Amino acid sequence: MRNRSAGVRDLGEALRASEATIRRDIQALLREPGFRRIRGGIGIEESTGELSVLQRGHIMAERKRLIGRRMAELVKDGEVVFIGSGSTTVEVARALGRHSDLTVITNSLPVVAILADNPRVNLVVAGGALRRPEQSLIGHIVEKALSELRADTVIMGIQGIHPQHGLTNEFLPEAVLDRYLVHFAPQLCIVADSSKLGKIKASFVGEIDDVDVLVTDDAADPALLAAFADKGVRTVLAGREEP
Repeated sequence: MRNRSAGVRDLGEALRASEATIRRDIQALLREPGFRRIRGGIGIEESTGELSVLQRGHIMAERKRLIGRRMAELVKDGEVVFIGSGSTTVEVARALGRHSDLTVITNSLPVVAILADNPRVNLVVAGGALRRPEQSLIGHIVEKALSELRADTVIMGIQGIHPQHGLTNEFLPEAVLDRYLVHFAPQLCIVADSSKLGKIKASFVGEIDDVDVLVTDDAADPALLAAFADKGVRTVLAGREEP
C-alpha cells in the first residue's frame, strides 16, 4: 500500500486473491495498531511507516501457513538450517516443532521466540543491529558470526522473484545481508506467496540460478512456474502433492 490506502478490488488484483480472502485479511489488520478503515478498503495511519513483520503476517495468512508447513516437510531431522527474517519464514519456524535433532541458525527475533523453548531444536542466534519493523538482526556483525558457521540449507523470504531479474528486496541494508545468505549454504530455498512471483523490487539480492527450491501457493501463475522450472528451480506448491 505505497499510496497509504487501497480498496478490496485493487488488493485482490495485486495479491492475486479473492475478495473474500482480502476482506478476512483486512479484518485481521484492523485489529493491529497503525491501520484505519476506509470505504471499500483499508488505509495506513499517517504516523505509520513500513508494515512490521507481525502486521504483514496477517496478509495472505492462510497461504503463508500452508507454505510454512510445506517447507517444513522438506527439512530432514538432523539438518542445520538457516531461517531468515519475514512473515512467511515465521510460519516455517512454527511448523518445525516436531522435528528432532535440528539445528536452526537465525537472525529473526520472532523465529527465536518460537523455537527458544523447543528442546528438540539447537538454536543459534546470529546477532547484529536491530531492524525494528522486521524484528531482525542485520549488518556486518551478522555476516561475521555466519562466517564461523555452516548450514545445509538457507530458507529465505523475498519481496520479489522474477525469472529474468532474480531475487529482489526493497530495503537495501537488509538486501546486503540477503546477498551473503544466498551463498551461505549449499541449498537455497525461497518461501514466497504467489503475490511475490514476477515482482521486481529496488535492491538486487541474487540471480534466479542461485535458487534451488521455491515453495509457493497454488494460486501461482502457471506461466511463471514454467519459467522458473526452465531456469532449473524446483517449484513446490503448498496444498498440492508433488507429481
